[in-house]
Amino acid sequence: MTASLEQLRRCHFAVDLGAARTRVYVKGSGLVVDQPSAAAVNTRTGALIAVGELAEKMTGRTPDYIRVVRPVSGGTVVDIEMAQRMLRHLLGDKMRRALRRKPILRAAACTPHDADPLAQRAAIETLVGLGARKVELVDTLIAAAVGCGLPVEQPEATMIMVCGAAATQVAVLSLGSIVTAERIPVGGEAVDQAIVQHLRHQHELMLPSQSVRPLQLALSGNGLTPQGPASTEIHGRDVATGLARSVQVDTAAVRDAIQTPLTAILDGIGKVLRACPPDLVADLADRGIMMVGGSALLPGLDQMLRQATNMPVHIAERPDVCAVQGLGAMLEGRIAPLALEPLGT
Repeated sequence: MTASLEQLRRCHFAVDLGAARTRVYVKGSGLVVDQPSAAAVNTRTGALIAVGELAEKMTGRTPDYIRVVRPVSGGTVVDIEMAQRMLRHLLGDKMRRALRRKPILRAAACTPHDADPLAQRAAIETLVGLGARKVELVDTLIAAAVGCGLPVEQPEATMIMVCGAAATQVAVLSLGSIVTAERIPVGGEAVDQAIVQHLRHQHELMLPSQSVRPLQLALSGNGLTPQGPASTEIHGRDVATGLARSVQVDTAAVRDAIQTPLTAILDGIGKVLRACPPDLVADLADRGIMMVGGSALLPGLDQMLRQATNMPVHIAERPDVCAVQGLGAMLEGRIAPLALEPLGT
């Protein structure tokens, strides 16, 4: 259910609701919102206390009557009312008033590949609650490919890998459409969880806050690559005593711990290539894979893909905002479709 470019040019704003971050692009203004998909609620009164960065910082640090909720899970809106309230506060009164002046407010939204009708409906209802009269849905894979500058409209293969927090999507694109695609329910959160479990089982250590990616705390720089440091010091809480403790963690052991979730991603890439026509696979041998999404910056992931596939692997310049930037390019009319006119008899 991907909208045409002509339909998208009529839209006034676009939303990329992700499991980790929410981004909003307004036509003529650019990217106006880039905040974590989190909201803090007072459970006694139902009042919204904080959204975005502030709500993210509250995770694991709130009293009993304050709960931090995430209205988006795996790229799908699971709490429509809370998602609407979160978006209203993230946009702010000034921007919402400007949007409401449009006679017929039109919006666009990213949806994961092969999203079921209920997930599509939830995305539409969320934006309708913001005042949109018409909502166009765009496949995240196509939006991300446009956002990182791939020649999506040309009759040549381009392979994109969207590394999200909850899932990884891999696709081969040609002539502006998806030739073959696969959605793997493994993302940055699964990798983080693998590291957390490794530290708990091998070192009896619990990492501090859920709000900070455990990977960022565990290893800095190129820690997960063979050229990185051999060990690093981790601060956390002892499982048995509950006291603060520091341990030296072997980075090679951490690399082994994250192999299980990363192997699932490799299997998904192999499945996409096997289902792809041979002519397009020949194009990919030269072009390689373009990685986008926040988890594309996982240290060592691109090297592992190069070794496993024997193909070039590239990371987009700003991988985390490619999808919403692609939507913005479509809204602004910067993408021209390849004209395929029917031939006369």
